[in-house]
Amino acid sequence: MTAIGLLQMPRPQDSAPDLDASAGELMRWAPTQGGVLVSSMVDTASAAGAAAKPVDPHLTMGSETCIKCHANEVKVWKATPHHRTFDELHRRPAAKEIASKLGVRSIKYDGRCVDCHYTQKVDLASGNVHAIEGVSCESCHGSAKQWLDLHHDYGGEQVTRAMETPEHRQQRLAQSVAAGMRNPVNVYLVAQSCLRCHTTADEELVNVGGHPTGSLDFEFVSWSQGTIRHNFIDSDGQSNDQNTRDRLRVMFVSGMIADLEASLRATAEATQKAKFGVTAAKRADRAAKRLLSVSQKVDSKQIENVLMVYSGVTLKLNNREQLIQAADAIADIGFRFAAETNGHVLEPLDAFIPPANRWK
Repeated sequence: MTAIGLLQMPRPQDSAPDLDASAGELMRWAPTQGGVLVSSMVDTASAAGAAAKPVDPHLTMGSETCIKCHANEVKVWKATPHHRTFDELHRRPAAKEIASKLGVRSIKYDGRCVDCHYTQKVDLASGNVHAIEGVSCESCHGSAKQWLDLHHDYGGEQVTRAMETPEHRQQRLAQSVAAGMRNPVNVYLVAQSCLRCHTTADEELVNVGGHPTGSLDFEFVSWSQGTIRHNFIDSDGQSNDQNTRDRLRVMFVSGMIADLEASLRATAEATQKAKFGVTAAKRADRAAKRLLSVSQKVDSKQIENVLMVYSGVTLKLNNREQLIQAADAIADIGFRFAAETNGHVLEPLDAFIPPANRWK
């Protein structure tokens, strides 16, 4: 793999970053040879593997709709920074400074701020769009209007979730995902939602406004399994359970793939060699090297395919078409990885998955 333009340095040929920097283990790796045509590997038009998108205010339902069936999940959410954003973000000095540099009058109404920090909804009476919540249910799981009825249809009016047949459940989940739900039945969809905002893909916002380039220390397991975890589904709403070891393994790798996808999307927006573009390119390269380390510990065709896609791109300015095409392909592969991988085969990665005492 080569990186030129934004990364004015050769990639090291004999070492890759740790999967877990605190573990102190350097893992040997060999560069992937040659590139491949993205279209020869995956169907980039797959709706299931599409990029995560901001909430559409015309399709927003609001958390008051979710609470009818997910009261405990909403209770957890209300104790998180995601919920507090609505009341706190616009008052922070750093946010005001960024807004001033960009000429933004209202953080709650400016699209570039709202896309990640707020949930907007159209008022049916006036037609006006206004912020109703901070980072909400629909920020992560998708605007609900088009999938809500599918989501809670268990096979008929008198059929409860406990009565639903396995066949109907599989069909219901597939239909809701196709309708736009980012359902955690596939953890890659959730990882995409996280990385869409924990990676800043706005050049002016960073280079002019001084906004951070994203959460450079983001790691999917540790950032999703602590304060914000709301996994009540297996206990029928009774307890906020930890995920199984197999699922955590799939999440660990899915987060790396989503990190690479999001970083390529950010790099695609770079038009000048400055903080935004250089940081995005370095982050993409770091994610790819971590996946290369993973590929030497476990056998996964999907990870190999991700690395082959990456080997065919150049991290340079004004290269949007190629980088977005690669990101779309990686999104599709990531979805398939999460859907098809049995976590048991990822057991060699256990030493690198953050333990519970490191979950945020």
